[in-house]
Amino acid sequence: MRIVAALGGNALLRRDEPMTAAVQRENVRRAAAALAPIAAAHEVVVTHGNGPQVGLLALQAAALGDVEPYPFDILGAESEGMIGYLIEQALTNVLPQGRPVATLLTQVLVDPDDRGFRHPEKPIGPRYSRARATELETVAGWRMAPDGDRFRRVVPSPAPQEILGIGIISMLLEHGAVVVCAGGGGIPVVRQPDGTLSGVEAVIDKDRVSALLATAIGADCLLMLTDVGAVELDWATPAARPIRRAPPGALRAIPFAPGSMGPKVAAGCDFVERTGGFAGIGTLDDAGAILDGTAGTRIDAGLAGIEIV
Repeated sequence: MRIVAALGGNALLRRDEPMTAAVQRENVRRAAAALAPIAAAHEVVVTHGNGPQVGLLALQAAALGDVEPYPFDILGAESEGMIGYLIEQALTNVLPQGRPVATLLTQVLVDPDDRGFRHPEKPIGPRYSRARATELETVAGWRMAPDGDRFRRVVPSPAPQEILGIGIISMLLEHGAVVVCAGGGGIPVVRQPDGTLSGVEAVIDKDRVSALLATAIGADCLLMLTDVGAVELDWATPAARPIRRAPPGALRAIPFAPGSMGPKVAAGCDFVERTGGFAGIGTLDDAGAILDGTAGTRIDAGLAGIEIV
């Protein structure tokens, strides 16, 4: 089976954890341990988020008063390489000796006229108090948005149109490699009138890119591994009920939170509708059980209706 496993930000940094290298190494080690049994038995591509990391890099760049801050395409490439290195090393340490793991910097084509450039909504970096968020809006010109009881910076997040280098990814899979790519949604680029590529100021949604990638490489399954056990009806209320299985049409009729579960459900539905494969959403530690259908939420076009746990 060919699987795309999309690691949420919790695979590297859980909410409000210190953004240190040691913390990220330990969280990646845990992620690799959960993925190892799947990678040993299947063809696997690993994608990952980068919201906290790219936000930290942006803060570090802004702190250098005599150097113009790097744009987000370069910061995205930096974070993709950094996180990819950690995942590649951790997987190499737990997979059978000789199983190759390859990390690729991945450019993703976007439309320069995408509405996402006019309506920033992708959260990055740490969370701030209301007072500090207001100060950053005034002093730094950042756009801030609520995140629970605090606030985070939000930046443009255009829809991915095409993943460049799909042939290389497929070739590596055919030669037995576990591939780490499209990290942080990939590096956002646009094509100029003369055919050349150039980077743009944006951070693409990782789940949307993962669905596009899974479709392009002919994957059988898209796993989106996060910090909640399943998609829930009436989430965050006393009436919350986990969904075990559902067809995409039924899920599309339910309004899920736009900043958290909404993009994952939409990405899963897109993949299932385009390919006839299935998608799974749940916790990293349950990765194997989600694949087996005994944990998390499975999105499958062959189902008649929603099944509640």
